[in-house]
Amino acid sequence: MARNIQVEPLPTRHIEDQDVELVERKGLGHPDSIADGVSESVSRALCRLYLDEFGKILHHNTDETQVVGGASEPKFGGGKVTKPIYILLVGRATTEVNGEKLPYRDVAIEAAKRYVGSICSHVDVERQIEFDCRIGQGSVDLRGVFEQESVLANDTSFGVGFAPLSDTERLVLESERFLTLKLKKKLPALGEDVKVMGYRQGKKVRLTVAAALVDKEVKDPTEYASVCEEVQSKLADLATKLTHREVEISVNTADDPELGRFYLTVTGTSMEAGDDGSVGRGNRTNGLITPCRPMSLEASAGKNPVNHVGKIYNLLSNQIAQGIVHETGGDVKEVHVRILSQIGRPVDDPQIASIQLLPAPGVKLASLKPKAEALALAAFEEIGTLPRRLLTDKLTVF
Repeated sequence: MARNIQVEPLPTRHIEDQDVELVERKGLGHPDSIADGVSESVSRALCRLYLDEFGKILHHNTDETQVVGGASEPKFGGGKVTKPIYILLVGRATTEVNGEKLPYRDVAIEAAKRYVGSICSHVDVERQIEFDCRIGQGSVDLRGVFEQESVLANDTSFGVGFAPLSDTERLVLESERFLTLKLKKKLPALGEDVKVMGYRQGKKVRLTVAAALVDKEVKDPTEYASVCEEVQSKLADLATKLTHREVEISVNTADDPELGRFYLTVTGTSMEAGDDGSVGRGNRTNGLITPCRPMSLEASAGKNPVNHVGKIYNLLSNQIAQGIVHETGGDVKEVHVRILSQIGRPVDDPQIASIQLLPAPGVKLASLKPKAEALALAAFEEIGTLPRRLLTDKLTVF
């Protein structure tokens, strides 16, 4: 099938050559990331339900989860949650097939509980969180589009991606992953609610890290300071492996020991005390928030993986960009990909797939164009594999 793929020069300075760069990642325990993760886990659970019962993924979108913060009284040595966190599951799903009602609410709530329990090791999901499922039946019009023989786009929307990651982007991404997936195992005082903000000016990078600490694992302000120092030290060691630039790291800069102000929590996440979360307010599909790069404001988590282009095209654009960088072997310094759908049109036939390339010095765009087009065409040919790949947890959306 012929597709509208356009390859053109990227009209910008390479990100590494720009004077200022800003990058952010909200960690897995951040309320916005919890909303994303819950939405995606509910979607995947519904996908499995539909596949088990009917052999196909039916219409659903669960991308409107809301996290409403509770209340707590943290203190060194251990405090308490005084008001439960409230998590509202919102969206649309196929709730009945041929007159048979499906247990979608039970499936959704169980998936949400399981996800939060897997991420937040100090949260009692039965006592400290109230789950409420208000997922309703999907719209007839969208279901009609979904049930066509060809998989048709459910919206006119776009997805964007880029590659490769800059030093600063990689540093921000890997710093959060290191803290919540590795250091956390050795440092139980470290909570899962971590946010990393990266700011590069010229050749110097500054990381500002907000890391919730767990009160029962910290006996006093002295031990609290020691934990923060260890976080700073371990990240400094990691930074030397990821960049040759000078890196300055600050941890929990809002603390004021003289006023008794510390980033101390009972559960390791700020959603215990009034911090709310919403789907789509956090990381983009590549795991980062990158205002110096092209970004889509589309929330990917929880969207149907079969026909919702707001999810599919954001995943696909990043994969195409990464593939071009990998396959061209250093001949491309930077790639931007933008894909636009049209509602009712096959998802594998976009209105436009725009690929912008910044060739390495001495490399001609014409020599790169055939490979870029071929990689994009191959990605669209294999677009139907995305749902299954998402269900194996090999793809992430935030």
